[in-house]
Amino acid sequence: MYSLIHSIALESSKCVGCTKCLQVCPTEAMRVKFGKAKILEERCINCGQCILVCPHNALYGVTDNLPNIHNFKYSIALVDPVLYEQFDRGISPSHILSNILALGFNECFETSIGAEYVTKFTKEYIRNRKLVISSSCPTIIRLIQIRFPDLIDNILPIDTEVEISAKIAREKAIKKTGLNAEEIGIFYISPCSAKIYSFKNPVGIIKSSVDATLSIKAVFLEISKNINSNSKPDLEYYPSGEGIGFARSGGQSQALGTTDYLSVDGIRNVISVLEEVEYKKINDVSFLECHACTNGCVGGCLTIENSFVASNRIKKISENNFSNKPSSPIGNLDKYLLTEPLRPIKVMNLSDDLAEDLQKMQQIEKILLTLPNIDCDACGSPSCKSLAEDIALGRANRADCVVILKRRVDSTKK
Repeated sequence: MYSLIHSIALESSKCVGCTKCLQVCPTEAMRVKFGKAKILEERCINCGQCILVCPHNALYGVTDNLPNIHNFKYSIALVDPVLYEQFDRGISPSHILSNILALGFNECFETSIGAEYVTKFTKEYIRNRKLVISSSCPTIIRLIQIRFPDLIDNILPIDTEVEISAKIAREKAIKKTGLNAEEIGIFYISPCSAKIYSFKNPVGIIKSSVDATLSIKAVFLEISKNINSNSKPDLEYYPSGEGIGFARSGGQSQALGTTDYLSVDGIRNVISVLEEVEYKKINDVSFLECHACTNGCVGGCLTIENSFVASNRIKKISENNFSNKPSSPIGNLDKYLLTEPLRPIKVMNLSDDLAEDLQKMQQIEKILLTLPNIDCDACGSPSCKSLAEDIALGRANRADCVVILKRRVDSTKK
């Protein structure tokens, strides 16, 4: 049995309390207590770094099951180009799409189409603006809301390429089939846990257009059973170099056709750059493309292929199609803009009473002075400061500190 935290699940029976997840979590959302990992829900940004490093597969992204496509009269597979580079170069995107259709879907729709909409809007929006941050990665948006709230106004105010693609796919399916919107199921084949969470708890919009998710890993394993590169594919993929390039770090920036950008991948690197932006040390770029995963979405925690190999493959597919233009004109983009304000998220709510809150903060500072400040994480908290917070909130006590415990033992021996 697992406990669901956002879009990440923990199977306690597999957890050995090794603290690897503790060491990589960028927001100190992990704890290890009584030999088992625990996630502080309010701190988690669903980056999936814990999933990537867990040696026992105790942490994983929770997705829907393939048979769920039959819960709808008409089911659409929303395909991210990340899926293409999971396969050898001999397997074309068209072969992959044809085999997805064979799983029981009525239609495939690629997110590279929605990416073209984002690109068109971005080209216009970044004119005469000092710095705009890409809105494509849900982890980055939540990170900014938690750690860099002063940068919220810099976020690109348009929905993600995934949500835009889902809206377009549903609208076309309604016209094609005559079905009601709720009878059409949109299943996104996701490379990461963050996007799964963004559908359940959308930011900037009221309701997501995605009904369910499947992991790229699961779909890859399923279609790998029967895929044949020698057969003639039934479908043609959407040959948009700009849209396909969104799957890798730097792809969005390349699509803009400008050199006035900065592309950063890897959550630790992103945090470092955002700190520079917050301190006004970066003033010479108009577009900041941030990816929580190494090499972009190709490095998501729900993929299979090495992110560097996958990035190289998608780069070649993108470049081979980069001169292609959208097959149909992109109309009014207003209906794809964010409609709900992005607000800061307070993760350390010590108390609802201001006086008590200040008292708790003072208590944390006093406790911290008594701790060794070596951040060894042996206590099950990621740092001495986080342990001080845990003690003040009643989640831990000073005896959890191994260093203090050893000092006590040594003092009794003298």
